[in-house]
Amino acid sequence: MHFPVNIHIGNAEIPVHFVCETLAYTIGYRFYVYLRHKKQDIISDQHRMIIFIGAAIGAFLGSHILGVLERPDKFSEMNIVYFMGNTTIVGGLLGGLVGVEATKKIIGVNTSSGDLMVYPICLSMIIGRLGCFFAGLPDGTYGTPSSLPWAINFGDGVRRHPTNLYEILFWAILWIALLITERKHNFADGSKFKVLMVSYLLFRFCDEFIKPDYFFSFGLSSIQLACIAGLIYYSSFIFPFLKSKKAYA
Repeated sequence: MHFPVNIHIGNAEIPVHFVCETLAYTIGYRFYVYLRHKKQDIISDQHRMIIFIGAAIGAFLGSHILGVLERPDKFSEMNIVYFMGNTTIVGGLLGGLVGVEATKKIIGVNTSSGDLMVYPICLSMIIGRLGCFFAGLPDGTYGTPSSLPWAINFGDGVRRHPTNLYEILFWAILWIALLITERKHNFADGSKFKVLMVSYLLFRFCDEFIKPDYFFSFGLSSIQLACIAGLIYYSSFIFPFLKSKKAYA
């Protein structure tokens, strides 16, 4: 396989990454609508739309801000093109969380709004990360050099950890685990989304060690610091004995 993988239509080339990214948003949203129709939603359509707007704004800002902070050694290159060209899923999820919480506080919604998004997020991430894999080196989601049997040459002659495929595997396992658990136990309101967030933040914290990231002198990257901040936010969920205000997702 030659990277990046593109779809050839006549003299034109369409990046598979772009196709997968478009499908991730489209299919993920349609899956959410399907699940919402199957389950009675106590949040009104109007409030849902406002919450979505808050989530989108937060996710946009969080994704790009953390994407820029990912490489503090390149701050001198800062401009609108650089800002728009750097994104990260961790920043998107955490920024979206902040956007949702702020929006819900403004409109007076106190119930959890994230559980309906859990499986659509899993599906969207799987499709999106598949696009990242096909994009190869330009996407920047590959891992460090590796001699493992499944290491992949993304086009520069170096066999690397396919960290984008690792993430696809993570989302698939999480999806299956949640489905199995849900059949045997009832999730408390909001806890399914919290499981998703905590699991992903832990996964990304560990996964970053096999990525060619910028690490500070104390051995952690900006994304790992963001993961720690997110885990601290969910500490009352991770450690029930800690006394802290309940954080709705």
